[in-house]
Amino acid sequence: MSGSDAAVRAAGVVLLREHRRQSEFLSIHRPKHRDWSLPKGKLEAGEHPVVAAVRECQEETGYLPVLGPALQVQEYQVGAGRKQVMYWTARVRADQGFVANDEVDTIAWTPMTIAPAQLTYPGDALLVRSALAFPTTVPMIVLRHAQAIKRSDFKGKDDLLRPLSARGQREATQLPAIIDAFGVQALHSSPALRCQQTVTPLATQVRMEVIEEPTLSEQGFAADSAAATARTLALLRDPTPTVVCTHRPVLPGIQAALGDIRGSAAFPLLTDPLALRPGAMLVVHRWFGARRDPVILAVEQYEVGGLMLDGSMTA
Repeated sequence: MSGSDAAVRAAGVVLLREHRRQSEFLSIHRPKHRDWSLPKGKLEAGEHPVVAAVRECQEETGYLPVLGPALQVQEYQVGAGRKQVMYWTARVRADQGFVANDEVDTIAWTPMTIAPAQLTYPGDALLVRSALAFPTTVPMIVLRHAQAIKRSDFKGKDDLLRPLSARGQREATQLPAIIDAFGVQALHSSPALRCQQTVTPLATQVRMEVIEEPTLSEQGFAADSAAATARTLALLRDPTPTVVCTHRPVLPGIQAALGDIRGSAAFPLLTDPLALRPGAMLVVHRWFGARRDPVILAVEQYEVGGLMLDGSMTA
């Protein structure tokens, strides 16, 4: 998936829960439109679609969601232009209480089996069906550090101490809202200052310590790439929602670990692993079954600045 020139951009969720041994989704009733639909809304100026999806669900339903895999982008005509709506599967993170208003006067949890009868628009029912195909997943986010000052401009002798640029510092402040939408519970980072500065705003927001990963630094990877791949595999096999901040040269080692998990040496989104830009991330959605290794059900690629760069699903 990628950004487009659609006249109107919006984001929403298919919010799911298990109730009395059956899967249910949440729908909203909009009195102005006299319809039943899924929680969604327009992006605010400069807002990332991931952040908008969380905000709109929270505002319209009172439920704070945690996002899972992305679903199909919906596009349709509105007035003289087009509307593009990005959707994610989601689970309830917190119930902050629904308050009826002029935009949404009723919400309803409905069994998946009657989605076509509950929802006004056939496209919404198809989204619910697609969401049902995903079990509950656990994210691992691979984050390239935000933009650092150029090596040629750095006056220090130890590259580990090379800091973020002014632009990189701005990027770091935008990352927490995007990453926290996926409910991370552990923060791992290269000990390099530019990586530490990238995750510090997130660590502050979610009140977590940053666990240093020396093997995932540039120096550590250059000294022992196999150790970096092995460490990445260990993190992938840990069923904790995790973010790992590392460097561009380390990405081939992470690609190797992802290929091992999938049982394939080629991983679609990292055919050119060095192409991940500063401040960009891969969100790897893992499902933990009975086997030792998780199953990777979906991967998305995001960057700061309100763009979703690419996505791949392998359910």
